[in-house]
Amino acid sequence: MSYQVLARKWRPRSFPSLVGQTHVVRALTNALEQKRLHHAYLLSGTRGVGKTTIARILAKALNCEQGIGPEPCGQCAACKEIDAGRFVDLMEVDAASRTKVEQTRALLDNVPFAPVKGRYKVYLIDEVHMFSASSFNALLKTLEEPPPHVCFILATTDPQRVPVTVLSRCLQFNLKRLLPEEIRAQLIRILEAEKIPFELSSLDLLAQAADGSMRDALSLLDQAISYGAGKLILEEVRTLLGTVDRAHSVHILQALAEGSGEKLLAEVARIQELTPDFQGLVEDLLWMLHQIALYQQIPQALSQEKEVVAALAKQLPPEEVQLYYQIALQGQEDLNLAPTPRMGLEMLLLRMLAFRPVSVEPQALDGSATTPNRSASDPETAAQSQAPKAGDTGRRELEKMRRSLAASKPSAAQQAIAEEKTEEQPSAAVGKLLNSADWHGFVSGWEIQGVARELAQHCVFVRQEGTTLHLLLDPASEKLLTAATKRGLEKGLRRILGSHVQLNIQVAALPEESPAQRREKQQAQGQREAEAILDRDPGAQAMRETFDAHWMPNTATLNDEP
Repeated sequence: MSYQVLARKWRPRSFPSLVGQTHVVRALTNALEQKRLHHAYLLSGTRGVGKTTIARILAKALNCEQGIGPEPCGQCAACKEIDAGRFVDLMEVDAASRTKVEQTRALLDNVPFAPVKGRYKVYLIDEVHMFSASSFNALLKTLEEPPPHVCFILATTDPQRVPVTVLSRCLQFNLKRLLPEEIRAQLIRILEAEKIPFELSSLDLLAQAADGSMRDALSLLDQAISYGAGKLILEEVRTLLGTVDRAHSVHILQALAEGSGEKLLAEVARIQELTPDFQGLVEDLLWMLHQIALYQQIPQALSQEKEVVAALAKQLPPEEVQLYYQIALQGQEDLNLAPTPRMGLEMLLLRMLAFRPVSVEPQALDGSATTPNRSASDPETAAQSQAPKAGDTGRRELEKMRRSLAASKPSAAQQAIAEEKTEEQPSAAVGKLLNSADWHGFVSGWEIQGVARELAQHCVFVRQEGTTLHLLLDPASEKLLTAATKRGLEKGLRRILGSHVQLNIQVAALPEESPAQRREKQQAQGQREAEAILDRDPGAQAMRETFDAHWMPNTATLNDEP
């Protein structure tokens, strides 16, 4: 056979021609220039990222007849024989086929002997994690006291399975997955050198399908050239890879923006006719949602399909983009569990539609509600029309989303105007809602979270003077009172009460129970009642008498936390 596959023909033969892995190249280049050579190297990384290639280049750098250096000549007998895979002092071993300790010992028996032709004997052990424990022990002895003329290069895709005793005796280099941009640039160089016509967009598909592996990318490129009769056409490459036109993902997102279930299912039916890879379609949806979110936050960072992404970014609010991304991300696992891939995709898209939040405009300054920006004029009606018909889970989730949206902050300008207006009527809302009698119920029912909520739980209400609320804090919880927690509590009260609020919190003995103390008291009472019931239970008594059983503290309760 005269034809040589691209993966072999274009294998890098020097450090400068290596794609990516600049961190490894720099370290090895400096070491070779300074003659700071180690006796053992461990190269780890996924398949096709250059582990064996780097090992062969390093072997040439050590044995080149021009001398040790980071730039082997590539023309001497040693360099040519290493490139051809027939250099007598380079032993390439596949650990997966030599797992027996006897085979490892036979290999290492020749280590003490001097090289036949070269300067160093180089042992390249691929997939070294496949060695047995006995083989690793045999190798470890040699790594501890290696002869000066030997260099070990261990390559693995699973460094976690290599014993730490071996790892500690090697210089470790973790090779990174190649970026699609790096793979695409290399494919362009190869195609131009081979004088093969191509469409640029087809290379994007190949670079994505390679999944970080240059060898996989070159194998796919070979296959695509054969499929396209010597040229690369986008549609033919898409057919070869089984990928779906990105236009389908765009149509799906447009249907989601419109809230149209009919259009969603119609688009899935059209995709079904192409016998697609549904997993790949979900991945494409995730890519599109990522591009949209990126454009909405940092427009200048977007480089591909900017017009399409910009149009979708105007139709989809940022919160919906984030929600759809999470649903699609979790739905990838569910897709393989569905009775059919199409059913799994349809349920994923209908889930996006069902939990699509209803946007609610901030309340007008005069207290009247403005019209929601969705097609339905009544948020409750719109939510009910989009909520799942069966089960309470969907309704609860939708209600939770609605409450979160309704409590969202207005813009900075609207908030400033609102605060100015409430300062003119400082105590109207506060006077209606706050007094010492209803402080417990009020605190336990609001939606303030975090340390600010804990601070409120350990306080009691004393009195109100204008816009100032006077509180007493339990001395045992004094550490909760900081400037940040006080500001957070004031901010939460302003949002809930719709009024400008200032807090005056003093640390002193409490005249009555705080909400936290009442909660602890109720929990303790519930614990005692539960233990009393268990003590009277005949079955529990029999277990205590027969097995000398006893109750574990704080494991029985009658009621939930109030």
